Amino acid sequence: MKGHPPDQNPPPDAEGAIRAYKSVLASVIEQRPSGTRQRLADALGKHRSFVSQIANPAYSMPIPAKHLPAIFSVCHFSPAEREAFVTAYAIAHPGKAPSSATRRTRHISLAVPDLGDEKQNAALDRAVLDFIQKITSIAGKG
Repeated sequence: MKGHPPDQNPPPDAEGAIRAYKSVLASVIEQRPSGTRQRLADALGKHRSFVSQIANPAYSMPIPAKHLPAIFSVCHFSPAEREAFVTAYAIAHPGKAPSSATRRTRHISLAVPDLGDEKQNAALDRAVLDFIQKITSIAGKG
């Protein structure tokens, strides 16, 4: 299948499952207040175009599992939306959904300095998010 390394082919129905979970995400984003796409981009340390790609069922690019907690936190999925998303994600990527994908999360805001450079700002955002993910994964193992 296109877009997947030969040694990591997804199951035959994975392409449909990717479209299914992306459709759920797109629907959730459309139902949320304006600015949700930008807040999600900020939380992921990415550009809005990345969010547009991961939320568009026409693109076969899968959503990395490490982004799921931030997506659930920012987008405030209903229980039914979360279940539909996680079920399709598990079909598309068996064993890849982290346990924190179903754990309840909350969103916090953090003010950081503007470094005056888009690439440096994105690097700082990724570093903060990586740090938080590492700390929460350590706390979850306790």
